[in-house]
Amino acid sequence: MNVCAAQLRPAAGDIAKNMARHLDLIDLAATHKADLVFFPELSLTGFEPTLAKSLAIDAYDHQLDVFQACSDSHDLLIGVGIPIAVGSGVQIGMIWFTPGEARRVYAKQQLHVDESPYFVPGDEQLLLEHLGCKLAPAICYESLQMEHADSAAALGAETYLASVAKPVGGLARAVAHYPDVAHKHGMLVCMANCVGPSGDFLSVGQSAACNASGELLAQMDSESEGVVLLDSAAGRARVHELIGA
Repeated sequence: MNVCAAQLRPAAGDIAKNMARHLDLIDLAATHKADLVFFPELSLTGFEPTLAKSLAIDAYDHQLDVFQACSDSHDLLIGVGIPIAVGSGVQIGMIWFTPGEARRVYAKQQLHVDESPYFVPGDEQLLLEHLGCKLAPAICYESLQMEHADSAAALGAETYLASVAKPVGGLARAVAHYPDVAHKHGMLVCMANCVGPSGDFLSVGQSAACNASGELLAQMDSESEGVVLLDSAAGRARVHELIGA
């Protein structure tokens, strides 16, 4: 299975502009024969907690139908990040589009203390199954808590998909933590980070993939937009930058 972690520079609060960039990166992933592509935390709005309430949408909003069309036409599993409006508030959400199937929703279960004034947590782990592979999404802060990976592994996950928005310090912790996740559970780990301003910090990219032994296979730089493509069968990964980004 070919898994792509997409790295992009989101425009704060501009869903239409970010959606267009998502489509460019989906096309890039499809060109390189990806089976799955997923994006950073809150990728369609940027990580902007103070704007989240005004930007939040229903998980089944029709403006996201374009991603289902892409999923169907490219035979591609796609995960995008957006604030989701629920009865109790706003969740840090990830919407998953599977070819020919109804969209599925994952919401970040463990919030950082700085996120609690703006968001409410989700309450259930999502396990994705595609082409015979089992994959578990994780969103930023919770992906640095080993108990989250433990729970995903207990469900049978073979690949851990970390969707993040991380500055230098957070990225350093992630780079140290994800190999431990991989080694402990024998899981492949992919991380999709954004680049550029995110709320009150600067996201530094370096999206990456590592094998089940925790060895780094490929990593993007801190400025470019593009994808890290992990070939799980061959145990190798490579970077493809988005030309003209």
